[in-house]
Order: sequence, then structure tokens, then C-alpha cells
Amino acid sequence: MTELSRSLKPRHLEMISIGGIIGAGLFVGSSASIAAVGPAIVLSYLITGTLVLLVMRMLGEMSLSMPNVRSFTEFAREGLGPWAGFIAGWLYWYFWIIVVPAEAIAGANILHTWIPQVPTGVLGCALMALMTGVNLMSARSYGEFEFWFSSIKVAAIIVFILLAGAFAFGWTAPHGSTFHNLSAYGGFMPHGTVAVLAGAVTVFFSLTGAEIVAVAAAESAEPSRAIARLTSSIIVRILMFYVGSVFFIMAVVPWTSIRIGESPFTLALERMHFWWAGIAMDAIILTAVLSCLNSAFYVCSRVLFVLAERGDAPQGLIKLNARRVPVRSVLLCSAAGVAGILAAIKAPQSVFAFLVDASGALMIFVYGLIALAHLRMRRQRERAGQPAPALTMWLYPWTNYLALGAMGAVLIAMQFTPGLGADLHVSLISVAVVTGAYLALRTWRGSREGTAAVEVAAGGEEPYGSADSETDG
Repeated sequence: MTELSRSLKPRHLEMISIGGIIGAGLFVGSSASIAAVGPAIVLSYLITGTLVLLVMRMLGEMSLSMPNVRSFTEFAREGLGPWAGFIAGWLYWYFWIIVVPAEAIAGANILHTWIPQVPTGVLGCALMALMTGVNLMSARSYGEFEFWFSSIKVAAIIVFILLAGAFAFGWTAPHGSTFHNLSAYGGFMPHGTVAVLAGAVTVFFSLTGAEIVAVAAAESAEPSRAIARLTSSIIVRILMFYVGSVFFIMAVVPWTSIRIGESPFTLALERMHFWWAGIAMDAIILTAVLSCLNSAFYVCSRVLFVLAERGDAPQGLIKLNARRVPVRSVLLCSAAGVAGILAAIKAPQSVFAFLVDASGALMIFVYGLIALAHLRMRRQRERAGQPAPALTMWLYPWTNYLALGAMGAVLIAMQFTPGLGADLHVSLISVAVVTGAYLALRTWRGSREGTAAVEVAAGGEEPYGSADSETDG
């Protein structure tokens, strides 16, 4: 039995798609972007959101054209060949397997402020044990966990936008409208246009995660329809949750008062004289961290399962339990997460820092492969005279070129942005390592097939375990 379950419902997928782009990167990480760009960070989010929207639209079209493809990264394989599936799959897995210990440590740090007598490492491992249990139960349990945690995040942002909007318009502010904060401290673009483009680089990583729905949809009743529907509505979520909330933060508080590493949401609520702001935001940030940890855990195990199905990972990883959960894939991801936590605790400035840096630009490369795959598959479909699906890419192929050019611009901007150039260089090492692994695997497969062919010619029959024989994983 190697068929995943179909237990995720539309409501699960809806919240998974929303929760994928709402994490600590918004609640806390936005402080660094605001400090570097100023109020014009809103434009940085719009630029980056547009890029993510284009990629998701491509996924929507491809999912309807090829309903049998069950993983986000497998579209690269279908469009460009086995090498693209191998590279995209392993880069995507590596990106999220680094997110697992990073989010576990972030959650442990929050818990440590509440229960300081328990070491951070113990709390981190406890969170890993919790998520391992959730993901071992069933896909449905993951979906329920994510549904409720994402619901809390969404409700928190909606409440914040309502409170901040009322304050900014002067309805609850003691001295009237506060929209002057958008331009009173050096102007709307205090650091110029270049800073806005550089800001798009930093916020790009906060917006990654929307594509998780293209992985989770494989365990729903109608995967292709779910992906197409949710990819079409992502722009509304980006506008509301990111652009809307950050815009009102900029309107409520002077951007110069925001400190890197501290939640601008907390600062805005305190400015509006809500005494409970700190406690509430700690709880919401913890919820966001656990939600992201849960999703990262799920994605890692499912991507590994698909890679194993394709022969790009050990075949034992496709074995499912009675609840159709790839147990070995889940446990392997759990072990990797615990190893990451231990590395972060024992050598926070060396081993774990290197691992995090090595994942810095990987999503750009993966998104680039998806854009190229869509470009090629669309051309093949049109040459073959096949009918277009119900959902297609806008202004093809120019939007593909626009997306690829924007990704190239992000990489160039990383090279010249202080603190990000090193991340790009180490990420390139990761790409080189995965590419080398594919070449080595292809060479090994070629030699094995050559040996098998010789044995068949000599013995007159096909040896057991050949590529055409069936295995149960």
C-alpha cells in the first residue's frame, strides 16, 4: 500500500494555504524589514506578493492540466525532466527541514520565558515530540491542528487590523487621525527606491509557504481543483494579512520607533494603550510558530515520500502504516529536526548558522524551476493542440519572463545587500551539492542497468529486482 490518504477536507486546505504565509516572519521578522525600508515597506510586500502570486497561478494551471501530479516539486519533473524533479525536491526538502528546528527553537524560547526552570533544548525536543505524534496519527490530525492554529492567526490579524484601522482613522485615537506617521519621519521612502527593492528581498522569505497547499492537496478528494481554487485567491490573503496589517502599523506608530527583533504588532497595540498587548502577542506568536512547525514537519515527510516513490530517495521511505502515513519519512524528519536543535544549542554560531545560511535562497531556485517548467509545458500543450484548462496564466509568456526576471533580480540584490550576500553564496553550495548528487545517482543507475543488461544477455532471463519488477517499498 503506497497510496496516501484522501482525508483532508476543503476547510483544512483553506487554512493550510492561509497559514502557510502567516508565521513569525510577519509578527516579528517584519521589524527588520521596516527598520531598513521605512513606511515604503508596504510596496516591498506588494512587489514580492505579486511574484508569489504569479508562481501560484502557474501552479494552478499546471494542476488542472496534470491532475495526477501530487506534489509541488513534481511539476518541475514533468516539465523539465528527472533532473529538475530531483533537484527541486531535495532543495525544497532541505529548506523545510531547516525550518523545523528553527521554529522549534523559536517556540522553545517563548516557552522558556514562561517556564525558565526548563532548559530551552528540552522544550525544543518536547515540541518536536508533540509534532511527531501529530504527524504520525494521520493526515487528518495534521489538517485539524493546522485548521485551528491558522484560525487563531487569522482571527488575531483581523482583530488587529480593525483596532489599528479605528485608531489610524482617529475614531479611537485621542488626537485624531495618525496617518501622518506614513510621511512625517523622513518621508514615505526615507531610504529611496533602492531600499524598497532591497526590502523585497528580505520579505520574500516571509511570504514563502503558500505553495504548501500544492503538497497537502494530494491527500484531499480533488487535488487539482483544490490547488486551482486556492491559488486564485492568494492575492486577497496577501493584501489583507501582510499589506493591510503592515500598512496600519506604519500609520499607528512612527517607523523610527520600531526595534529589530521586537514585534511591531506589540508596539502598535501598546501605542493604542492595550495593556494586554505583550502577553497576547507572545501567545499568538507561539501559535504561529507551532503552526509553521507543524506544516514544515508535514511537508518534509510528504516530499521525502514522493522522492522515494520516484526512486530519488531510499525505497523504504514509501512504506505506509494502517492510517496511510509514511511513518519512516516522518521519523526521519523528526530525527533531522532534533539533530538541528542539538546543533543550534551546542554550536549556535557555527553548525546551525551554516545550515540556516545554506537554505537562504533555495526557494528562489525552486520557484525558478517551477516557472521554467510551466513555460515549457504550456508550449508543448499549445503545439499539440490540446485544450486549455479552466485556469490559465495571465499574459503568457510575458508573465513567466517577468517572474524569472524578478527572481534573478532578487538574487542579484542579495549579492549586494549587507548580510544576505553570504547566504546566497552558501545556498549556491547547496545547489551544487544536490546537482552533484543527481549526477552521481544517474551514473550509478547507468552502471547498474548496464550490468543487468549483460546478465540478462548471458543468462537469458531478467534478474530479480530489476527496474521493471514490482516492489512493495
